[in-house]
Amino acid sequence: MLTTIVLLGAIVAYALGAYLCAPHQRPVGPLPSDLSGEAVTIPSASGSTLSGWYLPARANAPTVILLHGVRGNRLSMLSRARFLHQAGYSVLLFDFQAHGESSGQHITLGYLESKDAQAAVAFVRAKNPGSKIALLGTSLGGAAALLAHPPLSVDAMILELVYPTITQACEDRIILRLGSPGKYLAPLLTCQLRPRLGIGPEDLRPIDQVGRITIPKFFIAGAEDKNTTLAESQALFAAAAEPKQCWSVPGAGHIDLHPFVKTEYEKRVLEFLQKYLEK
Repeated sequence: MLTTIVLLGAIVAYALGAYLCAPHQRPVGPLPSDLSGEAVTIPSASGSTLSGWYLPARANAPTVILLHGVRGNRLSMLSRARFLHQAGYSVLLFDFQAHGESSGQHITLGYLESKDAQAAVAFVRAKNPGSKIALLGTSLGGAAALLAHPPLSVDAMILELVYPTITQACEDRIILRLGSPGKYLAPLLTCQLRPRLGIGPEDLRPIDQVGRITIPKFFIAGAEDKNTTLAESQALFAAAAEPKQCWSVPGAGHIDLHPFVKTEYEKRVLEFLQKYLEK
């Protein structure tokens, strides 16, 4: 019986590893007609060419760069782009490598995506020298922002549902599928990182980097998140350097938090951006 359980766990872990790393490229289509901007391509040190949209605002307006979650693309950030642009911010939203319309062979859970975040910042710096920049990253996007080396040259970060370590993220996901005994099988998932991606768990630990990032940070967590538990989000926040603030969204799991608490979300995000970008 035990052998059967272990074998089943190994099969689930292998399939989950393949799924998490597989590219998720999809047609995105043109910029929606209610938004004014341009389609852009951005070369990245990840080896990919990133596809995105740049929505300029007034001259020298601060810019917010939107970083989507795993197996998503820039379309998942459109609602945020709309309210931010309406509030007077320039906005850049793009597809990470191996996502959407960007090139790339594997999703790397934040490793290569951190290079895409660097490329996005460089693009905005070239477009608007001297203007202030904030990043808003959800899940994978937040991890990519924290894993960038050297730290990203931005003025503020909003980080939603970000895993502290890939080991914990793997444990959480396999427990969701196999129950609490699944945590003992999590090494079967993390051991796939090196043969699949050429990296190890030590390369995917945002909690080790967040204390070195001294710009203002706003952490947003889901109180009922099972993919990145509230305790894990609290540990990431505790490890972060000041200035920092946090918000735990009642009743929220690992979901798109903007439509879940739209009015409160927009209020809190705009207050944070105004405090640190409009000085």
